[in-house]
Amino acid sequence: MLTFALPTLDSRAAMVVACASAAAVAASATTIVYLEWRRRSQDGDTTIRMTPLTKRQFVESAASDDGERGRKKDAMTLAEFRVQGHAMVDWICEYRAGAHERPVRCRVAPDYLRALGFPEEAPFMGEPWETIMGDIDRLIVPGLTHWESPRFAAYFKPHASLASVLGELMCAGLNVMGFSWIASPACTELEVHMMDWLARLLDLPAGFLSGSGEYGGGGVIQGSAGEAIICCLLAARARAAEGLEEEEAAARWSRMTVYTSDQAHSIVQNACMILGIPLATRFRVIKTHRRHGFRLQAAALRKRIKADVRDGFLPLFVVATTGTTSSTAVDDVESIAGVCAEHGLWLHVDAAYGGAYRVCPEFRAETAGVRLADSYVVNLHKKLLVNFDCAAMWVAHRRHLLAALSLTPEYLRNKASESGAVVDFKDWQLPLGRRFRALKVWFVLRSFGVRGLREHVRRSVALAQRFEAAVEESVALEMAVPRGSMALVCFRLALPAGTPADQVRRLNATLLDDVNETGKTFIIHTVLDEDYVLRFAAGGVEQTFEDVDDIFNVIEECAENLLKVVKATGPA
Repeated sequence: MLTFALPTLDSRAAMVVACASAAAVAASATTIVYLEWRRRSQDGDTTIRMTPLTKRQFVESAASDDGERGRKKDAMTLAEFRVQGHAMVDWICEYRAGAHERPVRCRVAPDYLRALGFPEEAPFMGEPWETIMGDIDRLIVPGLTHWESPRFAAYFKPHASLASVLGELMCAGLNVMGFSWIASPACTELEVHMMDWLARLLDLPAGFLSGSGEYGGGGVIQGSAGEAIICCLLAARARAAEGLEEEEAAARWSRMTVYTSDQAHSIVQNACMILGIPLATRFRVIKTHRRHGFRLQAAALRKRIKADVRDGFLPLFVVATTGTTSSTAVDDVESIAGVCAEHGLWLHVDAAYGGAYRVCPEFRAETAGVRLADSYVVNLHKKLLVNFDCAAMWVAHRRHLLAALSLTPEYLRNKASESGAVVDFKDWQLPLGRRFRALKVWFVLRSFGVRGLREHVRRSVALAQRFEAAVEESVALEMAVPRGSMALVCFRLALPAGTPADQVRRLNATLLDDVNETGKTFIIHTVLDEDYVLRFAAGGVEQTFEDVDDIFNVIEECAENLLKVVKATGPA
């Protein structure tokens, strides 16, 4: 055995020591070499670890072209990738096949990785792939909440079909950057076609199509609905600043206001925070009411806009939602669009969840007003079988988006872009680089077809109807609000009339904890008009009616047990 103490200099100096010793190692009969790494401190050098290497590993690392890091330039050959790729696909298949057998929500404590002995530093030498994959099972799986479980009923789960997973793999394998057309024409052009396919599939207005002319609109894939709102808010500001000098535009921006409902997603508030719109003075949250199904009402919006105009503000941007997170409420988009037209406001429709339902003709009437929107976004990972992340965003007038985001430094200039004959999606988004997300959309649309997507959405609604019917027949549970047309059910513990509000909230929170502690399902809560309610979000590629029955039985059993305790001991 040989041991080499490496000095606490930079890595190059350390490898000089190693390289100088390589000849001695090669000439020796030893089979194991130890590299002793030290860290310099006020008290002198402190040994932090001993790295064992085989004789062959030591000599190869010292002679490597990438010797500074002590590993090969590529840790995996194509032949090895072929083998490990097959193994990883097998692992994913086994994981998905067995997801229903695992506790849905993980039960680890914070900092669990450190408790399992996660190393403090990256390894000096590259490790065998089998070791890395072994640590997936040892370190990562214990900390997973299993979104792929058919009994996962929280949030709005991504519906990640296997076709989209393969699309994600292809995207990573090709490793192209589609910021401009010339950077990879296929990346840009496939996305243009996919956005047009989707626009027609969702029956969106013709102005959202890519061929709608120089002053028309078009679509782009964003990472999330939150990114989309930021981009559209910037486009609205650019439209409001047309023809103004920079100083005047800045002065007007300081008085511009944004409007949405109290049921809108927090991404609207977050967009204002990012863009420097003070929440206290220029962000308007319009209250909704149970009697209106928690929908944003045009009359309430108009009243607030008029008050702001009188006070010297400049109303700019309205966000209407089709399919709110708490209850899947659908705002009266058509009436809201009328208010926006009266005052010249930009109307953005956040259809992150509800937009997917437009693949089915029977669900379109409720959201017919989207034809009047200035911008529109749908998360394809919510119901349209594309894995996260993939948000489809359309604008009716692309020039405003380009005015807000277009910037071309000299090193990105090229004849194709300057000809105006191509689309450069770098000018439609916040970052410069962009992934080839259109591939997974293409894979899904071709694999399932329009009929397959419609069947999936309709099945999700049928699953929710199954749960809803069970709640209505239950003695221990009751509906909190009527279910809309989508796949979400809001329910609560059935308590005697007159139960104090604080006790209602506490008991429903207890029910939520009891259900999730079983590990047999996972649900979350929300608050509607100050009422604490529980949510069951149906859907997923793998969920069946039997799974819904199992989820309901777990919840009802917990509810019955809780009500027995309340009856025996009182609610206090």
